[in-house]
Amino acid sequence: MGFSAEVLRIDVDETIASLVASIRGSVLETLHRKGAVLGLSGGIDSSLCAALCARALGSENVFAVFMPERDSSPESLELGRLVASTLGIQSKIEDITPILEGAGCYTRQLEAIRSVIPEYGEGWKDKVVLPSIIAGERLNVPRLTVQSPDGRTRSVRLRADTYLHLIAATNFKQRTRKMIEYYHADRLNFAVCGTPNRLEYDQGFFVKNGDGSADFKPIAHLYKTQVYALARAMGVPEEICRRTPTTDTFSMQQTQEEFFFALPYDKMDLCLYAHNKKVSAAEAGSATGLTPEQVERVYRDIEAKRQATLPLQLPPLLMERISEITDKVHEAQYAGFNRK
Repeated sequence: MGFSAEVLRIDVDETIASLVASIRGSVLETLHRKGAVLGLSGGIDSSLCAALCARALGSENVFAVFMPERDSSPESLELGRLVASTLGIQSKIEDITPILEGAGCYTRQLEAIRSVIPEYGEGWKDKVVLPSIIAGERLNVPRLTVQSPDGRTRSVRLRADTYLHLIAATNFKQRTRKMIEYYHADRLNFAVCGTPNRLEYDQGFFVKNGDGSADFKPIAHLYKTQVYALARAMGVPEEICRRTPTTDTFSMQQTQEEFFFALPYDKMDLCLYAHNKKVSAAEAGSATGLTPEQVERVYRDIEAKRQATLPLQLPPLLMERISEITDKVHEAQYAGFNRK
């Protein structure tokens, strides 16, 4: 059999059992915490993580935080509550809008947007998008799309300084949410569960000291396709399993594909797997419905993102090795491998 989507098929029951054991060992034995805290967004990744933690630690030892802000989709809160109710876990709503206002998040965003669209104001909406990776050779130049109160949209290319300004301001959202999670974790003597899947972890689709921070990340090795398979097996509500992955970061509705990956997650999964296993572009193209040239573009984009986002993956850099600490940290970090 040639290369196909079957390469991502996993033994669901065996994988769940392994993850449950690893979570239990990581939280109770390595981290010495009583349970887990996580931000529950109503997305597939955080929903699966919540289900795994509830099974591993007991539903009474999982605390979910809903952290909406003024640009959030109401559906995210609704679906997050559905997951918490289904799992029987503790939860709390923490509206982070006042914190973001105090930090100047929205004011700084407005400054960046008005530097390219001066008329942007009350009642307008916005999002950042990347060009499609399969439409032809592209420059990774992001565009700002805005919608006026009367429904008209326009899109402009962002200069590097404007893009950095806008993203830096927007990153207050992820960093504020993580601050809230760690407050509850410290209060309860729980560990913070990070929710990135393999696509996000590998490609650096997270904010450093924001959603990239956590005490443990149970699904960072799982491709998005596998996340969906496990979620359905664990009874995650179908409304969430059917939902298109979104960023829920900007005021306009925005998919992860148009903001970062520039390719649907199922095709991106297969291309990432193929690239990791050194599968030819022609074989990968047959499995994904892409041309070999398009797959080559995806391969180059994978490596470019790995290089560009490496600083996000790094812990603080030391000028000299402190073996008494670093050796223990390294040993603890990979203790979970020995449990499997």
